[in-house]
Amino acid sequence: MSAPDRAIWDDILADVRRRHIGLSRRWFDEIECLGVEAGALWLRVPQNVRRQYLERECAGAFAEAAQNVSGLLLSVRFVGDEAERPSAQRPAARAGATERRPTGPGPAPIPAAPSAAHNGEGAALAEPKPMPRAPAASVLPPQRRADDTLVISPDFTFDNFITGPENRLAHAAAFAVSENPGRAYNPVFLHGGVGLGKTHLLQAICSRVLERQPSAAIHYVSCEAFITQYIDAVQSGEMASFRHRFRDVDVLVIDDIHFLAQRERTQEEFFHTFNSLFQSHKQIVLSSDAPPDQIPDLEERLVSRFKWGLVAELEKPGYETRVAIVKNKAALRGVDMPASVAEMIAQRIDTNIRELEGAIVRAQMLSQVESAPISREMAERILRDAPVRSAPQMTISGIMETVADFYSLKLSDLQGKRRQKSVAQPRQVCMFFGRKYTSLSLEEIGGYFGGRDHTTVMHAVRTIEKRVRANPQLAEQIRTLEDRLLRPSAAG
Repeated sequence: MSAPDRAIWDDILADVRRRHIGLSRRWFDEIECLGVEAGALWLRVPQNVRRQYLERECAGAFAEAAQNVSGLLLSVRFVGDEAERPSAQRPAARAGATERRPTGPGPAPIPAAPSAAHNGEGAALAEPKPMPRAPAASVLPPQRRADDTLVISPDFTFDNFITGPENRLAHAAAFAVSENPGRAYNPVFLHGGVGLGKTHLLQAICSRVLERQPSAAIHYVSCEAFITQYIDAVQSGEMASFRHRFRDVDVLVIDDIHFLAQRERTQEEFFHTFNSLFQSHKQIVLSSDAPPDQIPDLEERLVSRFKWGLVAELEKPGYETRVAIVKNKAALRGVDMPASVAEMIAQRIDTNIRELEGAIVRAQMLSQVESAPISREMAERILRDAPVRSAPQMTISGIMETVADFYSLKLSDLQGKRRQKSVAQPRQVCMFFGRKYTSLSLEEIGGYFGGRDHTTVMHAVRTIEKRVRANPQLAEQIRTLEDRLLRPSAAG
């Protein structure tokens, strides 16, 4: 590309980044501009997942930017690494393309922008209609293809996933199955709250499998899509086609499998789908907001099968993990984020990763509007009205004092090693409330109770949850304690 063409391409990129903050990614710098041919701007993007992201989300933004810079109405064509020249590429053969490639010579240099394009005077072309602009969302929700297959985002890779004590097991399991589908752990069942990284790991598995085995057949859908397609197949008498779609695959990935609850006929169908895939050594990956045995009205035979492989929880990230996440997300978007600002955001937002990313986007937008670097003062402003906490915050010390007083115990009893029920259960209650009302990880909570590890805390939380359902007296104690803890004086 000549120097003038390079300058114009740089202007197009800058325009996209200025006008479409929510879409922009640092790896846009790696896009290669091949030139203009017959009214189309041709851009080379070797990676399939990135190219699909650009085709799906960014074609309008790049076309708008090309028009702003060149003054011409140009469509945009994204091609893969196999195309040396646009004339060698057939866009109609690519996924999602609907037009034939215009005939003509190879790519011409990008036309220089006429002065009228910038001052609005004497434009030779008819006034263009404004292009629809994508919102600057904090996180791009999964988009759907026509067959309800969820689209893989280039943001969600293993390289971009920040590990910590809260998600290390889930990450290790996901990576293992992506390296050896159907053999390492089968199924893999990931569970945790909203915005904690389940979808990231599901998509990272898909991306990694396709990277290692480009011909692999992967079906990645939401549980709602599975249910809808099953109902449609029953009503239309096309069950054979439905079963082929879900059973003749190498990897089946289903998000939010807890939506199977209370759907007996769909559970029956999924039971047979599961068995077919498992017996063929095909990988099954599921995600849910709860572990298998806590999904209401889920058949026991499905609960049992979901636990055959590996069940891993993704917890709310601790402070250090949140700082690393903010830095990573900022770098992905090409945002120059000072360490002190990243730490402030991580300190103030402890709900989930989506809220962290939303703060990054707001800081990026404010920085651009004010033409100033991101600062602590700027971060204070964008965090002022941020939904920073979803529940009243407490300290472990405050929880322990309230529980010790309620059960007439000493703090040293809760922190010690005594295992009598009169002490063990109140200790588990403390851990239960610590998990529910603090931003600490399981490992950090365990540190307050004689250095107990995260598995002990996890067991304590689940034990209290089960006993509350079966023991009305304990349920009443939990309600009373919760009322006391939610008073401002109990916050610690």
